Amino acid sequence: MTDAANSPTARSEADVDRQQEFVLRTLEERDIRFVRLWFTDVLGTLKSVSVAPAELEAAFEEGIGFDGSAIQGFARVYESDMVAMPDPTTFQVFPFEGSEGGESARMFCDILTPDGSPSWADPRHVLRRALSHAAERGFTFYTHPEIEFFLLHDHPLDGGTPEPVDAGGYFDHTTHAVARDFRRQAVLALERIGISVEFSHHEVAPGQQEIDLRYADALTTADNVMSFRHVIKEVALSAGVHATFMPKPFTDQPGSGMHTHLSLFEGERNAFHDPGDPMQLSKVGRAFIAGLLTHAREYTAITNQWVNSYKRLFPAPLTDWVTEAPAYVCWGHLNRSALVRVPAFGKANSARVEVRSLDSACNPYLAFAVLLAAGLKGIEEGYELPPGAEDDVWSLTDTERRAAGYPTLPQNLSEALDVLEHSEFVAETLGEGVFDFFCKNKRAEWQAYRREVTPYERKRYLGL
Repeated sequence: MTDAANSPTARSEADVDRQQEFVLRTLEERDIRFVRLWFTDVLGTLKSVSVAPAELEAAFEEGIGFDGSAIQGFARVYESDMVAMPDPTTFQVFPFEGSEGGESARMFCDILTPDGSPSWADPRHVLRRALSHAAERGFTFYTHPEIEFFLLHDHPLDGGTPEPVDAGGYFDHTTHAVARDFRRQAVLALERIGISVEFSHHEVAPGQQEIDLRYADALTTADNVMSFRHVIKEVALSAGVHATFMPKPFTDQPGSGMHTHLSLFEGERNAFHDPGDPMQLSKVGRAFIAGLLTHAREYTAITNQWVNSYKRLFPAPLTDWVTEAPAYVCWGHLNRSALVRVPAFGKANSARVEVRSLDSACNPYLAFAVLLAAGLKGIEEGYELPPGAEDDVWSLTDTERRAAGYPTLPQNLSEALDVLEHSEFVAETLGEGVFDFFCKNKRAEWQAYRREVTPYERKRYLGL
């Protein structure tokens, strides 16, 4: 772990200058022909513009101008001029995308207005602002995502049911199957661009995979998640299959989550660790969890932003598999049915909490920002942690859950937006512009979904 002074929110101008020099030197030495500048819109869609290496020195000084009104949530047409400023600390060569005569590389960008100030609409800036708030209190925020996704033989454009690439289950060794070789190729590709992988394995459903990224500061992790999605899709296409991060592609199979482990450090010390506590969890850690629970319903629309997300959190009954997606606001020690879990850990610096509601199609910048802000609010206001859940929360009746004090997460996108729209905490974290756009965009998505007549309805009602 590194301390707050070395975090991405506190790099000096000298460090940036050295990084710029390194980038320019690497471009020349490795004969790199294409440099892709990446950023994301408010919904987490990756955007890209390619520049010639000869133009990059000027881009470091002045950025690359673009029409912000053409990007989801970035600007109105009468204030559309925006600037993508490359962040040289994120430079990475993509050797597996190189064509004959040269390799390619990428850098993430910070989005600025023409006067050089950060854009309110840049998700990276939203997260930077939350990290700065933590740094003011002496904390550095680390995250570690477990990313699930499906590999499919096809991608039916008519909305039909796709075919998984294998029939494997949890931890299955799918010998001679596409999935086994795919994970090996994907991990190699990720490591070649500097993204460290801890584990990879087959998940519960046919065709479902999981790859876990190593701990890093939250901004680096968010950048890594965006790179991860791109690399996974590219490796899948090269293998003749399709990768999807859709939260729940199949009715009768589990969905894809992005369980994320969180921790706060004060310098080199894990702020969540207390050797005298029965769970070795400090007062700071307990208050952080209490913040996550108290504001869980408010931030769910951010961590689970699609109509389809709630099919994962609230799956169809009478299935032959057990869901581990949380639907109720509670925490537990080792309890995988809880929204927040405290995993077992052997070392002091491994103390952490796991939030299990996120899905792998969220915007990681906004998701990490609201989780951090919720936890910090718990610390700052001294929230008390309620008793933990010891039982399988899914197996309890509604009456038993109410008696235990386990509120329900929003059960669909509309309900999640109802809560979000009244949340001062989330509005403050995201900023007014991002907050307003997100709410309006998601309301439009919900209305479009409500209008749609589905195959289920035709199958069930056409014969009436």
